[in-house]
Amino acid sequence: MAHRVTGIGIFFFLFAHILDTALVRVSPEAYNEVIATYKNPIVGIMEVGLVGAIVFHAFNGLRIVLVDFWSKGPRFQKQMFAGVLILWVLLMVPFMIRHLTHVFGG
Repeated sequence: MAHRVTGIGIFFFLFAHILDTALVRVSPEAYNEVIATYKNPIVGIMEVGLVGAIVFHAFNGLRIVLVDFWSKGPRFQKQMFAGVLILWVLLMVPFMIRHLTHVFGG
């Protein structure tokens, strides 16, 4: 379920990103205004959620591939899921510290 939710969230982010990036061809001033609205702490926190979703989705996708295509995959799926969570935490904690320090002016 989490894999699907993160996939949908990433899809909507990419859709919004394509739209706001396309503004640069239509009106560079409008593009600059939109980008300026992204420079606030709420968006900074949402960026943490986006990176978390991407990292989880990527590692869990690899786990799903192993479960589907490795003969021993189904037997080790719980251990691999634990590995996904451990890798996620190991990558996200340093990222969150660095990113949120930057977002909140540290």
